[in-house]
Amino acid sequence: MNLWERFRIWQGLNEAPPHLRRGKLGERLARKHLRRLGMKFLAANFRSDRGEIDLVFRDEDCLVFVEVKTRSAESWTRPASAVDARKRRLLSQTALDYLRRLRNPRVRVRFDIVEVLLAGDEVREIRHLPNTFALSSPYRHG
Repeated sequence: MNLWERFRIWQGLNEAPPHLRRGKLGERLARKHLRRLGMKFLAANFRSDRGEIDLVFRDEDCLVFVEVKTRSAESWTRPASAVDARKRRLLSQTALDYLRRLRNPRVRVRFDIVEVLLAGDEVREIRHLPNTFALSSPYRHG
């Protein structure tokens, strides 16, 4: 989607494509779900030159980077399986960019995935998968 299309959607001049509407709905539902679990919401859609992180939360003394996967049908694979090695590497790099903006605090981090399964516009299931993967190895500290 180019800049002009994004502007038109932002201005309400045309509707977002169905997959983007589903994704935004999934992110809202995931945010609400994680708040109910007692996590503190910090940011949504953090972007850097290397990627985007859907949601950032704090869970006690841990900074949690959350990837939300929304699907209207489960088919044969779980939505979390879309977070492959390439996506994990990009999420790791983007998380490091987020930490740099905070001046690299000494804090534990983890990566969670939230699967949002829809049946039409109704929520069928929300699955929170905490600590799904670690910071990619070239970026890990000792």
